[in-house]
Amino acid sequence: MSSTYPSVLLENAVNEFAKLPGIGRKTALRLVLHLIRQDDSQVGDFARAVITLKQEIKYCTCCHNISDSEVCSICSDRSRDASTICVVENIREVMAIENTIQFKGLYHVLGGIISPIDGIGPSDLQITSLEERVKQGDVKEVILALSATMEGDTTNFYIFRKLQPYDVKVSIIARGVSVGDEIEYADEVTLGRSILNRTPFDESYKLK
Repeated sequence: MSSTYPSVLLENAVNEFAKLPGIGRKTALRLVLHLIRQDDSQVGDFARAVITLKQEIKYCTCCHNISDSEVCSICSDRSRDASTICVVENIREVMAIENTIQFKGLYHVLGGIISPIDGIGPSDLQITSLEERVKQGDVKEVILALSATMEGDTTNFYIFRKLQPYDVKVSIIARGVSVGDEIEYADEVTLGRSILNRTPFDESYKLK
């Protein structure tokens, strides 16, 4: 079957854009055609930004957040409350919570949540490093800020059990974020209140 594209170069570019999450072939074609219309300098800037991102981006050695340096700007900020750690799934949740301007502690990015159906188990996540941070003794509270889904709750309970041997308070954000909701899509006011009105995890779990 012959291709409907007038150019193999165009088709190859569309194929690559279509591999991005949430990008269908029609959107991919629109993006590629947009790039074609741009000046060479603009396209060059775009290409260099993507290549530089891939080659130079780092993950914070402390919290696993995306960073430009070995330790991210949040972990290196001495004004933050190092005794409180907020556990999130990924960078998008860090950005969402930071936008609320309600949380002044540090973060721990798991890199996902436990999901057997997707083949993701505890060993695939940054849970051991979280335990190591708590084991050092400086952390007084761990806030579980994962999405209110079955996978999120499973991950919450697993972390709670892992941290039980340590002298640390484990809390969970208030359910102002509805069951089934993703943290990154919650509005800033609701998310901010959920952080401030967090409850001890053991009590919240018993209510289920």
